[in-house]
Amino acid sequence: MDRYLNIQTLTTYCGVLLVRDANGQAKEMPYGDALRTTITPQCLRRAQRTYLREQANAGKGPLAGYAFGTRTREWARRITTELTGRGWDEGLAAVLAKEALIGLGINFGTKDASADLTKVLIFAHDNAARDSATALDEHRAELEPWLADVIAARTRNADVKKKAKGKKRTTGETDTEPAPEAEAVESKVPPLPAKVRKALLAAFSPADALDIALYGRFLAEIADAANIDGAVQTLSSVSVAPSAVVDDFYSSADDAKLHRRAHALDVFDAPGAGMTGYQSLVSGTFFGHNALDRVKLRRTLTATTRPLNWTADRIEAAAQAAEAAFIDAVCHAVPDAKRNTTAAPGTLPKLVLTFTSNRPHNYVSAFESAIDETRGAASLQATRRLLAHHNMIIRKCGIDAGRVMTYDLAITDLLAELRTQGQLPAAEADTPGDLITGPRAPEPAV
Repeated sequence: MDRYLNIQTLTTYCGVLLVRDANGQAKEMPYGDALRTTITPQCLRRAQRTYLREQANAGKGPLAGYAFGTRTREWARRITTELTGRGWDEGLAAVLAKEALIGLGINFGTKDASADLTKVLIFAHDNAARDSATALDEHRAELEPWLADVIAARTRNADVKKKAKGKKRTTGETDTEPAPEAEAVESKVPPLPAKVRKALLAAFSPADALDIALYGRFLAEIADAANIDGAVQTLSSVSVAPSAVVDDFYSSADDAKLHRRAHALDVFDAPGAGMTGYQSLVSGTFFGHNALDRVKLRRTLTATTRPLNWTADRIEAAAQAAEAAFIDAVCHAVPDAKRNTTAAPGTLPKLVLTFTSNRPHNYVSAFESAIDETRGAASLQATRRLLAHHNMIIRKCGIDAGRVMTYDLAITDLLAELRTQGQLPAAEADTPGDLITGPRAPEPAV
């Protein structure tokens, strides 16, 4: 059994800015003998994850009909909406939703604008808000007096802190130390009832959300939450040639001003553009690496769908669908930053190489020496180098020769040349669906 599905890609972009740093500039990092432009894993993974979801929601692709997760800070708002739909007063529902999540261990923002938003993004099943509201509604008789006690305790504590803050501290006390009087009278907020806590933990479990199984999630705030170590490994995509970033000057016209000038309505209008500035634009061929741990994917699905009584056959079908959909996402998902002014989402990869192995194989070392673009197109040079590296790994490690696919005519000709020369052991694929190689991994023992 081959545990890992490896995907190596070469993609050429022209004049894009798919990800930027805190200053709005293209991200760069030194690698090998040159400074390279990079596309971060977080940027790539989000593009893949949202692509999978959009395809499935449109009824397309291998994951059509499967469940997904949502990553947001708005879970209290979502639960409030679900509760009001069940007849709860909106104000009471909002307070209960927030306090229930706090009782679960989730923290909220401290400013007015973020008071009802969780402090961190929480990646949970799409049905988490619905199932949470169901649990709260079913335990309404128990929760209403609990909520009254919570509100009373928080009100008393707020009064204590206010009084303590107004008192002068004795010499030697720091501003962060509570006054002795405050410690003596501070009330303890009653814990969330055990049955409700158990129901909310179940509501926020990954369950059958396949994107959570693929990409994982970590809820540090909830000690007993079901955290998932994702099955997908992602490398920062790096340019195969030295960094090529252009600070592009732009100017924007003021329509009203130009209209007045064109019709001689105001001869005293100052000349010049309505707004000017600079933006970073990146061009180049990028190497990308993704690896899917097929065994981990199946183990995760086995564990998270146990309460749903999924059979081994159903788990295996879902895992195979996830593999196929993941390859499709790697081939077609492009970060959509500045999508309208760069048309980046229309880009297809120059080359996709897939193969299976018993450990992940990352071929980025093949580009430690930057490609010299004065000697020819970087994508063609990179294709030769990548496939030569793959041939060496096949010979030394005995791995699956895999399959290769291109959307580029020049590389199609290059592959034919390499095939004639006996330098292309990988089979050629016409579509992403043809790129799955190697034996299927069986489901792990429960």
